[in-house]
Amino acid sequence: MSAAHLTRRRLGIATGVLLASLGTSIVAATLVGPVHASLATALGPGGQSTPDHAILFRTRLPRVLLGAVVGGALACAGASLQALLGNPLADPHLLGVSAGAAVAGALALVAGADPVSPLVPLAAFLGALVTVAAVFLAARTGGRTPAYAILLVGVVCNALGAAALMLLNAIVSYAQAQGILFWIMGSLTAQSYGLVAVAAVYALAGAAVLLRHAQHLNLLAAGEEGAAGLGVDVEAVRRGVFLAASLLVGAAVAVSGMINFVGLIVPHLLRLVLGPDLRLLIPASFLGGAVFLVWADTLARTVFAPGELPVGVVTALLGGPFFLFLLRRSLGRGRS
Repeated sequence: MSAAHLTRRRLGIATGVLLASLGTSIVAATLVGPVHASLATALGPGGQSTPDHAILFRTRLPRVLLGAVVGGALACAGASLQALLGNPLADPHLLGVSAGAAVAGALALVAGADPVSPLVPLAAFLGALVTVAAVFLAARTGGRTPAYAILLVGVVCNALGAAALMLLNAIVSYAQAQGILFWIMGSLTAQSYGLVAVAAVYALAGAAVLLRHAQHLNLLAAGEEGAAGLGVDVEAVRRGVFLAASLLVGAAVAVSGMINFVGLIVPHLLRLVLGPDLRLLIPASFLGGAVFLVWADTLARTVFAPGELPVGVVTALLGGPFFLFLLRRSLGRGRS
């Protein structure tokens, strides 16, 4: 059996299992909540005028779908960036793109934009674009963009963005500071199907670009010189993957705020099952990230009902210990 056939077979099996898990998760998460709502009533005669229909299809389902889109985008970006930067501990938010998007979104809130209006996501996405350009230009030297330079410049931009957010919180009113803080911590509340559709278009387009470069990333993992010898345009691949992954992160932050560690946890867990082949890992990470964030958000909105936690808090509580575990394991391998 050829390697290509084996990969297609494994891709089909993994995609089928994860798609089934995602479909089941979307249905189950929509039915779970602090207020009981009957699906039979919502779909029955006259169901569209019932509170059950409003709860399930106007409140919960858009939120669940947005969680799936954002989780898929972040995990897909994480898998590709870890391969591109040669750093298994790399998280998409380390590049500073999310911080740039968060600063721009926070500025829109301070300027008086409604937190649920399209202006905040638009401002955040523009902030992500500006940050992507800044990181790329600052890391470029001698016609090349080294992976380590991208990572270092991203860390600096992340720190500057965090400082700018703290400054904003210090000078705005208490009410504005609370709104900014809740948005920064990550939230999937009060979203429309239209916004979900726009986010899904960006996420699927970015994932398609990354999947197109999957084999090139596999070759880069064996070394730049070897990849170049096999005909890979290393700079073009690095530029395309970095821009696509960064815009995925920016689009996710624009509609949900800063949700950390999804791009770290999901690719690592799937890599243990599927191996490092990016042709398998990128699509599997998209679907796995969608499942992960759907359930993380379900936990966020039910564990302290009728109140709720920002979903970014839940992912941070899960991801922080996971990051330390990976770091300790990496250090242990280095000593051995």
